[in-house]
Amino acid sequence: MDYLKSIILGIIEGITEWLPISSTGHMILANEFMGITDTSFFNSQIFLYVIQLGAILAIVTLYFKKLNPFAPSKSVQEKKDTWQMWFKVIIACIPAAVFGLLLNDAMDAISTPVVVSAMLIIYGIAFIFVEKKSKTIKVESMTDMSYKTALFIGLFQVLSIIPGTSRSGSTILGGMLLGVSRELSAEFSFFLAIPIMFGVSFLKIVTNDYVLSSNEWILLVLAMVVAYVVSLIAVKMLMNYVRRHDFKIFGWYRIVLGLIVIAYFAIKTLVLA
Repeated sequence: MDYLKSIILGIIEGITEWLPISSTGHMILANEFMGITDTSFFNSQIFLYVIQLGAILAIVTLYFKKLNPFAPSKSVQEKKDTWQMWFKVIIACIPAAVFGLLLNDAMDAISTPVVVSAMLIIYGIAFIFVEKKSKTIKVESMTDMSYKTALFIGLFQVLSIIPGTSRSGSTILGGMLLGVSRELSAEFSFFLAIPIMFGVSFLKIVTNDYVLSSNEWILLVLAMVVAYVVSLIAVKMLMNYVRRHDFKIFGWYRIVLGLIVIAYFAIKTLVLA
């Protein structure tokens, strides 16, 4: 059963890390339905954050050429554009790095079903509202994006430290509000995840005193591999989708999921009372 749980959680991570639907909300429900307790290895900080490395490696794989400023096939101008893209990513990551370090423990403390449900619903409504509001697309390529716009998207990313918000959800929503196209907003969100999630995973590893057994290492690596494979598929599907559709379906999905989380835990509380 532990191997099955590891595979299921890897699948959830691979899908929900990139879609703007909150991995936290899905993990909470998955833990409940699989009987994973708060003290379980599957609910430990080391497991929940390190499996993200598998998802990140999928982004590096899919966008390696675009991310690589040393690619021999690129012209001098293309290499320069790639470096500028990385500078924009770094600038956008600074707010999340600062506030993430300051508020990390506080946010872990409020990671409750109520908070997660509220954020799922609030951001679901926000996506629907933003998509219905007429807007002008000002930025359609990375070279068109200014450093100021990148910084503001980074400020939106800070909101993702609130459980249930979704890192990809906050950055995509922020990008769209700033006039960035859906496709570029999603792509920039992927790139922002690389330093942020590598940094968070590294921080959790070096600050965690949890000693993994040989079996727990196997479970962790298995979840990472599954998250990697599923992420490859999820990212391709998301990008194909946003080229032809808007994000309203994800808004409605968040609202429904938030209501399910609230209802489930309300019923559970009444039954146990």
